[in-house]
Amino acid sequence: MKHSILARVGLWCVLVAGSVFAPLEAAVSTPAAGPRLVAEQSTKPGALLIPYQMYRLDNGLTLILHPDHSDPLVHVNVSYHVGSAREVQGMTGFAHFFEHMMFQGSKHVGDQQHFKLIEEAGGTVNGGTGQDMTNYYQTVPANELEKVLWLEADRMGFLLDAVSQKKFEVQRATVKNERAQRMDNQPYGRVSEVNGESLYPREHPYSWDTIGYVEDLNRVDVNDLKRFFLRWYGPNNATVTIGGDFKPEQALAWVERYFTSIPAGPEVSKPKPMPVTLPADRYVTLEDSIQQPALLITVPTHVTAGSADEAALDVLAQVLAGSKNALFYQELVKPGLAVQADASFNCRELDCSLSLTVLPNVSKIASLKPLADKVTAILDRFAQRGVQPEDLAWIKGGLRAQAVWRLESVEDKVNALSYGQVMEGDPNASLHFLQRLEAVTAEQVMIAYRQHIADRHRVLLSVVPKGELRWAVAAQNYVPESRTLAPRKTVAEPTLRTVQDRFDRSRMPVSGPAVTMPVPSIWRQKLEPQIEVLGSVNREIPAVSLTITLPGGRRVESAAQAGLANLTALMVRQGTKRLTGEQLSDELERLGSGIRISAGMYDTAISISSLTENLPQTLALVQELLTSPGFRDSDFVRLKNQLIQARKQSEREPDTLADNAFNRLIYGPASPLSEPDDGYIKTLQALTLDDVRRYYEHYYHTAGGAVVVVGDIDQAQLLPQLQFLSQRPGKASSLPSLLPREPQAKPGIYLVDLPNAVQSTLRVGRRALPFDVTGDYFQAQLMNFTLGGNFNSRLNLLLREEKAYTYGANSSFNAYRDVGEFVVSSDVRADATVDALRQLLKAAGAYGRSGPSPAELAYLKSAFSRQDALSYETLGQKAGFLLTLATLQQQPDFIARQQQLVQTISARQLQHQAARWLDPDKMVIVVVGDAKRLEKSLAELHLPIYRYTSNQAAGI
Repeated sequence: MKHSILARVGLWCVLVAGSVFAPLEAAVSTPAAGPRLVAEQSTKPGALLIPYQMYRLDNGLTLILHPDHSDPLVHVNVSYHVGSAREVQGMTGFAHFFEHMMFQGSKHVGDQQHFKLIEEAGGTVNGGTGQDMTNYYQTVPANELEKVLWLEADRMGFLLDAVSQKKFEVQRATVKNERAQRMDNQPYGRVSEVNGESLYPREHPYSWDTIGYVEDLNRVDVNDLKRFFLRWYGPNNATVTIGGDFKPEQALAWVERYFTSIPAGPEVSKPKPMPVTLPADRYVTLEDSIQQPALLITVPTHVTAGSADEAALDVLAQVLAGSKNALFYQELVKPGLAVQADASFNCRELDCSLSLTVLPNVSKIASLKPLADKVTAILDRFAQRGVQPEDLAWIKGGLRAQAVWRLESVEDKVNALSYGQVMEGDPNASLHFLQRLEAVTAEQVMIAYRQHIADRHRVLLSVVPKGELRWAVAAQNYVPESRTLAPRKTVAEPTLRTVQDRFDRSRMPVSGPAVTMPVPSIWRQKLEPQIEVLGSVNREIPAVSLTITLPGGRRVESAAQAGLANLTALMVRQGTKRLTGEQLSDELERLGSGIRISAGMYDTAISISSLTENLPQTLALVQELLTSPGFRDSDFVRLKNQLIQARKQSEREPDTLADNAFNRLIYGPASPLSEPDDGYIKTLQALTLDDVRRYYEHYYHTAGGAVVVVGDIDQAQLLPQLQFLSQRPGKASSLPSLLPREPQAKPGIYLVDLPNAVQSTLRVGRRALPFDVTGDYFQAQLMNFTLGGNFNSRLNLLLREEKAYTYGANSSFNAYRDVGEFVVSSDVRADATVDALRQLLKAAGAYGRSGPSPAELAYLKSAFSRQDALSYETLGQKAGFLLTLATLQQQPDFIARQQQLVQTISARQLQHQAARWLDPDKMVIVVVGDAKRLEKSLAELHLPIYRYTSNQAAGI
């Protein structure tokens, strides 16, 4: 499950009920009236808001409805006002642990069936835990709304009926695997944890990370979990928000049917703020497995979410580091002192703080102290300089665009309504906050700075490579308080809720009449020379998404110049002969527009987002970039150095090492497919600005390119604005094939040493098929769905749910037009590496011999045939569809042909694909882990073992 840290944090249990596990009384439902309308927001011309109706049930449940009939889908968000801030010392990580348990089945829903039922319906489902709230969300075709509400009500009212010790132990292991993968085995993984420990006293709920401590997870038992559920997961602490294509009266009836009889839990009160004041600056050092040191400065304030100064301090963070015109960029990044400098104001329910993060340019600086001194000097200069009118101009331009784009999808609107109601009692709080930001004055920012930031003591966290304390800002003068845990007390099993229904809740609702999602209507046009334009009009928001592709991309790079296409794209975006990068950034921010240039494998893409009214000015800037790039020496030196520093750090990351090694083994070191997008350190060091200019002259031409556009603009309006593309036609180049010239590496185990790794990162697979839309590649994708292509796949259930070896395992076919690959990916416990590989290879082989079962085939067909309802909602989704048509020369009916194939494909056909591609004897196996610990045990698999160095994986 996704583990999300939300911007604002939740309530603290000590302030509410004295303990997470306060005495509980059995709750029994009583007859209740129907939902009562308590608030309503109608559409108002020109107003920034989301219309809704809000209802309340007698048991305290809040229901928000937002009908939107633009697409045949619904999004349901169920948010509980409980997060890690509800926990107490010694019981950390419980809210997140509990989120996992909520997907393990309930009284009327079988084990692992929540994910399966949603995916089988063609939907998506997930959950997230923050410091202040936990939410569960799903998007499904509109005819499945009743089923979603039945599922959510069943786990709200009947989760504990299905909880078992076995489920508890499996999810405890899964959470520990998640922590190992995301924190303990990752560079910088513990920065947030150490910073929280340094900023807050031990009893403060912000002093620990949402995922908690392993020793605390080991202390709890299943009865602790049950009591946590009964304390916080009542309907009176929940908000159900529904958006999309539904009839409000029908939704009300279903909510009343499934939720009304669930009894309320204990009362939940709003907490008091818990700001902190430091008696002196705290210098803390974290030694980590990193190449690139980092400095994190955190300034606590006495502001909390929703307070008067929150918006002003948000604007302050933008003035400091929100653009290339901001102080941090101008005084740290541009002169080459830092490769990255950021500022953010993190506002939560109990406390807010200003965070300043700086990564040094290690080629110019040998300690973090000069950077810390420079940050102090910048803040002092800001105190004298103040906020300038141009600062507010570009900030507010971006805010106006942000407000429009926030209304693009039903999911975004539902999540905004839910968050606003749970955290601030106002469903439109997020949009109202944008309005407050727009109204902020320079004087308000300066008052807030002087009151909450200036002269306040702070935490200065130096993150340094192991053994290199010379990098630290100063000697450590603060050590977080030790964790003193009270002896563990056995908790008695609580009395469960009693729900009295007048209907048979065990009967799952049937799906409503099938919905269809019409493929977007498309217009086509040709621009001279050989430029295809595909467009689709969409009036839902006054904005446009547009992409221009230029043939070339990474495939034309030589091995000695890996990273050149990416570096050229970055350089073109740095400004024009007329405009510096800062001036360009200022223009775009005032317009609320975005221009991104990226090098793909086959082409360079110029991606543009703009409000409709500002599209002409935005395209004029695109024209200037395309025809008159600045190519300044200072930009080249800075960007090249940033890329080299980033590569040095990424080559310590387990996933990067595994992917790099796997690609080189599958495609051969001479293939562009084996190279990372941004190249290797040695190739980047050799690149010159003349190389960039030559690449630009050869490949930044429009002949043979394409344009796709979706949004609030029609063909007649747009085409005159695109005529500039005909002014740089160039000549359609003869571009090379990506078919590798070298054979795949020999099957066997390739061991990449990562000393002291607590997990092993696995990649298992082989070279495979080129891309197609209805041929063998598409059929192989269908085959893979059962093996590792969904949460309930064989591999994920085996390695995560049955064996508890991993946080997750998946497999996929990935393809280019010339060639592709099959790969299984997972991070497993170091001590489980050998058996995880044994089980993985065994499962792949068995599937190759048998193919899918009848039930698996039915599940596959249902999931694939219904997912189109979710495929074309946003402008980006529609643009992606058009880009597929343009680059692959397809007609829109390929979607219908795919659906026909899904319905007619047989188990025998899928078994044929499985037998062809899943032979364990033909697999290349990459293991990134502690070689000293693994090498001897890997011999148990009786496969060839090759030591593959991290230098080889990094192309050195």
